[in-house]
Amino acid sequence: LQGRYERAMQQPPRLLVLLLFCVGSSSALASGGDEGAATYIVYLNPALKPSPYATHLHWHHAHLDALSVDPERHLLYSYTTAAPSAFAARLLPSHVTELRGHPAVASVHEDVLHPLHTTRSPSFLHLPPYSAPAPNADGGSSDVIVGVLDTGVWPESPSFADAGLGPVPSRWRGSCETNATDFPSSMCNRKLIGARGFFRGFGAGGRNGSSHGTTELSSPRDHDGHGTHTASTAAGAVVADASLLGYAHGTARGMAPGARVAAYKVCWRQGCFSSDILAGMEQAIEDGVDVLSLSLGGGSYPLSRDPIAVGALAATRRGIVVACSAGNSGPAPSSLVNTAPWIITVGAGTLDRNFPAYAKLGNGETHAGMSLYSGDGLGDDKFPLVYNKGIRPGSNASKLCMSGTLDAAAVKGKVVLCDRGGNSRVEKGQVVKLAGGVGMVLANTGQSGEEVVADSHLLPAVAVGAKSGDAIRTYVESDAGAEVALSFAGTAVDVHPAPVVAAFSSRGPNRQVAQLLKPDVIGPGVNILAGWTGSVGPTGLTIDERRPAFNILSGERTLCFFFCRKTLEDCTDRHVFLENMDLKP
Repeated sequence: LQGRYERAMQQPPRLLVLLLFCVGSSSALASGGDEGAATYIVYLNPALKPSPYATHLHWHHAHLDALSVDPERHLLYSYTTAAPSAFAARLLPSHVTELRGHPAVASVHEDVLHPLHTTRSPSFLHLPPYSAPAPNADGGSSDVIVGVLDTGVWPESPSFADAGLGPVPSRWRGSCETNATDFPSSMCNRKLIGARGFFRGFGAGGRNGSSHGTTELSSPRDHDGHGTHTASTAAGAVVADASLLGYAHGTARGMAPGARVAAYKVCWRQGCFSSDILAGMEQAIEDGVDVLSLSLGGGSYPLSRDPIAVGALAATRRGIVVACSAGNSGPAPSSLVNTAPWIITVGAGTLDRNFPAYAKLGNGETHAGMSLYSGDGLGDDKFPLVYNKGIRPGSNASKLCMSGTLDAAAVKGKVVLCDRGGNSRVEKGQVVKLAGGVGMVLANTGQSGEEVVADSHLLPAVAVGAKSGDAIRTYVESDAGAEVALSFAGTAVDVHPAPVVAAFSSRGPNRQVAQLLKPDVIGPGVNILAGWTGSVGPTGLTIDERRPAFNILSGERTLCFFFCRKTLEDCTDRHVFLENMDLKP
């Protein structure tokens, strides 16, 4: 194969077919084999496209044909907008070597799996009350189209009702999927005006076509909840009497409730592949969105190989504002992602609302924390409190309440103290419940400090900060008869100080552009009430059978928390930003 690719690409297109017929198919991929293959994104220099190729797709096919790779089987995407003249394909390492030696190939990078960045907000930000636009009103936020790239959308959510909205803007060029059994085009309306899915990168399975073990259908429907929560946080409709099982009761609305939503499913519960992200961004640009919101991304890559940065540059050059989350890997330094200068990078801060809960110890101390537990409590009774009761003596895994580490005989009928970290907060509660525990105290360590996140646990549970956690650990380790009573006090507002930067919000310095301070802004990202999927419970755990219409989550929900009113209604800030970046549309 060595050299055939270069010689073939030097031939005129009409001779290329004859040459390939003569040399035969020496590549394993030509006959359908996939062993040793992986998905790669190949970036070509569009200025070097030979004129005989009518389109970039023909040029991409020619590159694969020259490698004896069947484009019909192994070409996943051909990009022309988000990444001018790039393509994603299943390739062998030998193909990559050949491609990197060709003068028209700018770079070749393996497909990467990126993680997701997982009510009271408008009033906290002093946004004026929202009034639905008149059906025939011109301009305004109802003409703004917000593209959300995430895990899809749950169209039945009341956050996507279209009451009071006029016709879909005539410039909209997008559509809803029509070939999906669980998401017919009738699911879209004047609010949710578009829904598409991009699955080829995920379906290829990464290296060697390995399965990612999902039962999700290939449709825009959200089976995770992250995408529905993000889209409704950004542009959800006004919904009265919203709450999560009684918590945060009130009127829910997105930051721009009159805007239209276009959902692009590029992620699954396991994450999002670069090739699918880039395809979703390309479609959103071509569909005519005004704003792109991405609450995903991972790793600190050079901007030239970061698919979000590449796609965002193309979008920004077309006058589209791109807002991305900074990441949930704080407080570690230089943990930022999505740091390109042309991206609005959004960090997470707290609201002035929390959900107080208390752990009253047997020594008389009471420690304040938070919880969203909504079931039957433990009353005023005190229960035995235990810590580090594992099945393997000397292992610290039981301190974290990792799966399979607790000794059921030692925790049955007791409240278990669990350290934060290692696994998800709600999973710790599940581990305690399955081991026979009746409650949990979730204690922060020094890494997470005093920031406490409320969760809708499966059993009575109170989360406390690091100082309280240290005090409770000292108590339980020094008193064999330690006991605790757990109580829950609903919703509290006007809690100060607020906002405070969330401990999990990723920090600088900016590894890619050291002179550029990031994130650009912070917005409410802790304990946010927004729409939810009907596919899973509020914890996302398989044993959670609850199905609320809304959920409270923490993480960066990016879209324009700081400047949404200006950007989405009169676009003033958008043009100032683009002009400062020398990217004026």
